[in-house]
Amino acid sequence: MFDQLSEKIHANALEKGFWDRPADEIFVTKQMMMIVSEVVEAMEALRKEMDPDQLSDEFADIIIRTLDLYAGMVKAGYMNKSLDSAVKQKMEKNENRPKKHGVRF
Repeated sequence: MFDQLSEKIHANALEKGFWDRPADEIFVTKQMMMIVSEVVEAMEALRKEMDPDQLSDEFADIIIRTLDLYAGMVKAGYMNKSLDSAVKQKMEKNENRPKKHGVRF
């Protein structure tokens, strides 16, 4: 599910020119910060009591940028583990962890 969707999202990002340079550490870091900026936009939409649809749109942007970056990093050789597999493994791990994973907050 995520692997296939990330490939589609990344193909569109390539076509639109968002990957106009090699995926070196600086470029990847910039892409990570773009994800952070989308999280900040979601927080601002909530803080300013904006239209609930706008908040959904910001979450969509977070997911799109994250999946694009994942696919680009796979293509550049940074990782090769299936995101579908990684999410499934992490969810299974989290199911067996204590409340709040053993921390206060």
